[in-house]
Amino acid sequence: MMSHAVEINNLTKDYEVGFWRKRKVRALDKLSLEVERGEIFGFLGANGAGKTTTIKLLMRLMYPTGGSATILGRDIGDISMHARIGYLPEHPYFYDYLTAREFLEYCAELFGYTRHERKRRAADMLSRVRLEEKSWNKQLRKFSKGMLQRVGLAQALVNDPEVVFLDEPMSGLDPIGRREVRDLIASLRETGTTVFLCSHILADIEVLCDRAAILQRGRLAHAGRLDELRQLGGERGMEITVVGANMPELEARLAGIEGSRLTASPGGARIEVPTEKQVDAALDAVRASGARLVSVHPVGNPLEELFVAKVEMNEGQEEKK
Repeated sequence: MMSHAVEINNLTKDYEVGFWRKRKVRALDKLSLEVERGEIFGFLGANGAGKTTTIKLLMRLMYPTGGSATILGRDIGDISMHARIGYLPEHPYFYDYLTAREFLEYCAELFGYTRHERKRRAADMLSRVRLEEKSWNKQLRKFSKGMLQRVGLAQALVNDPEVVFLDEPMSGLDPIGRREVRDLIASLRETGTTVFLCSHILADIEVLCDRAAILQRGRLAHAGRLDELRQLGGERGMEITVVGANMPELEARLAGIEGSRLTASPGGARIEVPTEKQVDAALDAVRASGARLVSVHPVGNPLEELFVAKVEMNEGQEEKK
């Protein structure tokens, strides 16, 4: 039977803080997770929840206080396994006197590629992350945060990894860059690459991930498929935007829809209904009143509601201690 791409068992990390009187602070508390091969797995949590600590433990950049973990069936202490994975840290720092092309060729050399292959891999990766070719021979010290993030993503993929760990990969990117990076991450699923995506931005998780886990104060709060997590967050309402509305008539026709709310807007109106099941009735009222439909979209975000609820619950528990 094929092993999981990532398997974490009771992984724990304590830090010592203080100068004269040291005390232990638990950053990660007996975390257990399984990530299947070929999936995009979202790792959610507020700042300080322990996401980066988890990734650094998996990358063996620090050592756990307790527990264990495997990647591709091998213990995280197995150095040979690192040739099969990729990693983009949250705050990457590169040799900034190198050009983007030189840096990618250097990374490829570390993985044993020949001179010819290194040049090809560097060009392929820089093209893949949509870095403009005119910047390939520019020193990294002259790059913006967003450009460095693209280079970081390129180096994480330079060895065609079986598992890639991305810690806040959208950081510093403009809206176009975010969309391009999302498309690139989504394309990794087609090649069978497993992606461990660490983020506190819920929209990225919802668009990309098959499953996700929510980490709160170093502990696993929830894990499951995205549709399951949305259900835990409750049912979302819907908002309908129309133009050319006869407000009195539209209001009268919506009166029979329980919980509906009509609000005037510039050039039209906005209708809110509590559940998706009431959308058809609301649309019938819109058509009958002579108004024209502009859009229908969800109000709120069940995953966000679940995330916020877990944060507030944990904060309340901490106050009681």
